Amino acid sequence: MLGGLKVIEIEGIGPGPFAAMMLADLGADVTVVHREDVPVEGMTDKSLLDRGKKSVLLNLKTDEGKASVRELIRTADIIIEGMRPGTMEKLGLGPDDLHAVNPALIYGRVTGWGQNGPRAKAAGHDLNYIALSGALWYASPPGQAPFTPPTLLGDIAGGALYLVAGVLSALYRVGRTGEGTVVDAAIVDGSAHMMNLIMYMSGIGVFSETRGKSMLDGPHWSRCYQCSDGNWMSVQCLEPQFYKAFLIQLGLNSDPDFLQQRNPKLWKTLSGRLEEIFSKHPQQYWKTMFEQSDACVSPVLSPEHSQHDAHMDARGVWATADGFLQAAPAPRFLDNAYSCAASKAIPKRGQHTDEILSALKVD
Repeated sequence: MLGGLKVIEIEGIGPGPFAAMMLADLGADVTVVHREDVPVEGMTDKSLLDRGKKSVLLNLKTDEGKASVRELIRTADIIIEGMRPGTMEKLGLGPDDLHAVNPALIYGRVTGWGQNGPRAKAAGHDLNYIALSGALWYASPPGQAPFTPPTLLGDIAGGALYLVAGVLSALYRVGRTGEGTVVDAAIVDGSAHMMNLIMYMSGIGVFSETRGKSMLDGPHWSRCYQCSDGNWMSVQCLEPQFYKAFLIQLGLNSDPDFLQQRNPKLWKTLSGRLEEIFSKHPQQYWKTMFEQSDACVSPVLSPEHSQHDAHMDARGVWATADGFLQAAPAPRFLDNAYSCAASKAIPKRGQHTDEILSALKVD
């Protein structure tokens, strides 16, 4: 879908590389500038987030390295970087510098705190950003420490995906006006923005600031239960017809307490009863029981186990290639032949340096 789009990525960690990978997954021509002068701690010779990209190794502290970036930018549509505010400007590669070379350039920036504000230049990580934005508040049952799957809510959802939305929105304007822009994708902004559905629910009185008292974080029908083998099942039968199907499967459809689905006074007691019920059998037992029902119950699987699930396998979601278990590109386009993740090569750091630099005309 993005065939012909030229993207330059300045090496970083987390949301920037993920956003560039997603653009590459969608067909863009992405070149990642791996930095010779500032090796990123913990990086291996190959990164899954570099799949589908070309790699050039440059020292951005040298005149030659900066000149090469400016030459790459001359014909690029988008640049992506995720450094602390001011870092690219100190290198002479900030928005003003590069817009002087390419006025139509979309300059995509992703950070935790954003390009301005009291915390803009402070260090932080995923958990810090979503804690401050409010997105972490409902992450765990009451009485337990709030915690989410690492990087998903902040770095990826609140950062990388908002950056992708931002640069593609800007691309539409460039197509109409020829005018470039700077995209400031801050994880605190994106993760807060994602709270608007809950803010709507709070505004109409069905979501409480008190954890464990709301429609989706308190009821017995919206949580996970541990099985006898230590694995878990997720339950979220929100609508009455699905809740009824849930009760029928468990033989509880005549129980007077369970029939009071929306009575918050019973939620804790009924959660305890369901804990006892689910603890009697292994996950596979419950998975088989609920497989063909509309009870809104599904197993909690690790990525390794998810790849063997019949539904995930039928859609070809997971594949192992280049030594990594990896998920296929998303979303899909039913009118377009779309290659799967397994067919997208992962380059070694600097693999295409000679090829790329030989094609540049650097003074």
